[in-house]
Amino acid sequence: MNIIEKSDEEILAVAEPMWRDLIKHSNDGNYEEFIKGFSQSLTLALNEVEVGRQFTSSELTRTLSEEFDYLGIIRRGEHVTVLYRQRSTTRAGEWLGRLVLGYEEGKVKIFGASIF
Repeated sequence: MNIIEKSDEEILAVAEPMWRDLIKHSNDGNYEEFIKGFSQSLTLALNEVEVGRQFTSSELTRTLSEEFDYLGIIRRGEHVTVLYRQRSTTRAGEWLGRLVLGYEEGKVKIFGASIF
């Protein structure tokens, strides 16, 4: 099964709840819940101390707006990248949100997530 074969609507039906969960858990600073949907390879690559510090010291990662705009999907290899326009509840401006999804052991998992 390859996620790039799914329609945009099918991908968004999975991606949007995952993105909402990332926003909620980032705002709450809840590392364990934040990484719950991550692939094993991403979880192993993360530095728990660095991510924890980001939750406590980054104003942006603690003030993400629950409102965002879907921008598009990029398909490549065995993954899709879903792009969002993301805002903060306290900082002016817009950021690019990136959510990389693919299959691991038959389930859709997060292979990358970032705010630029």
